[in-house]
Amino acid sequence: MFSETHKNLMKGEKWLKDTANSCTIAAALIVVIVFAAAITVPGGNNGNSGHSILTKDIAFKFFIISDAIALFSSVSSLLMFLSILTSRYAENDFLHTLPRRLITGLITIFISIVSMMVAFGATLYLIFGQNKAWFIVTVSVISAVPVILFASW
Repeated sequence: MFSETHKNLMKGEKWLKDTANSCTIAAALIVVIVFAAAITVPGGNNGNSGHSILTKDIAFKFFIISDAIALFSSVSSLLMFLSILTSRYAENDFLHTLPRRLITGLITIFISIVSMMVAFGATLYLIFGQNKAWFIVTVSVISAVPVILFASW
């Protein structure tokens, strides 16, 4: 009886797979970008010690922390969407498991996008905006645009 009355819910399987597939690609791209940013540190390295030249700068700390948050949250998002794609899609999964995974994946991909934008802004400040207050405001406003657009739609 339950299976017959909820057949329309099973049509959501295609939508869920398509959504998870698209978000998997986006999360994988974010993983690659923030990992590459972490290993190519802005400002370069000290030839003697191998540490970053800008280690003592507060913007560098913002870069490192936000890049790490972006990496960990995008990997978490990637795993959530992959678990949706590999799910067995049983009727009971549509009640709790799949919606919880989708919401968790979307939240973590949003966190990774925000963190990636913060890391990008910190990098721009480190490279171009030392001791320029107007630069911080401009980068902050421009960096907020994609995040606001993503959150509002």
